[in-house]
Amino acid sequence: MQELLGERIMPSDLVCGKEIDEAAARAETGQTRYGATEVDPQAGTRRFHDGKWYYFCSLECRTKFMGSPETYLEQAGN
Repeated sequence: MQELLGERIMPSDLVCGKEIDEAAARAETGQTRYGATEVDPQAGTRRFHDGKWYYFCSLECRTKFMGSPETYLEQAGN
């Protein structure tokens, strides 16, 4: 997590602009029977794209990003 003068900077959803609690989005809620980590998508979700993690408020926003990542990255100035 990034910090600025002792304050935590929360990532923003590139699709809708909502701030995401990174810790909640990454919190493990369990494991599948094959050992994969489970998280609560209602707390936020993330996607690794082009060497960087991007956070989203919902599966819907993540799916929109996945359909056209360059569009959202250009709008955000990345």
